[in-house]
Amino acid sequence: MTRRDEVSLAVRRIVLLESRLSVDPAEITEVEPLNGRLLKISSLGFLGMLVRLEDELDVTLPDNLFVNRTFTTVADLVDVIAGEVR
Repeated sequence: MTRRDEVSLAVRRIVLLESRLSVDPAEITEVEPLNGRLLKISSLGFLGMLVRLEDELDVTLPDNLFVNRTFTTVADLVDVIAGEVR
């Protein structure tokens, strides 16, 4: 499993926790919208997700990493975080 795969799995698992869904993370694809039919992530939930991801991936994500960015899908978030945890 590549580091990006690890990040993707962690993001999908934590997105499901924040959305309060009991679905297998493998069932969520990276093209799934963060605020669509299935997933519902509030701005506060997004911040909580980032804290959980930092803990799980043992990384510190700089605040400016998220400034002026739009995260529409799971992949958008995975790509940015995977770039930080090489």
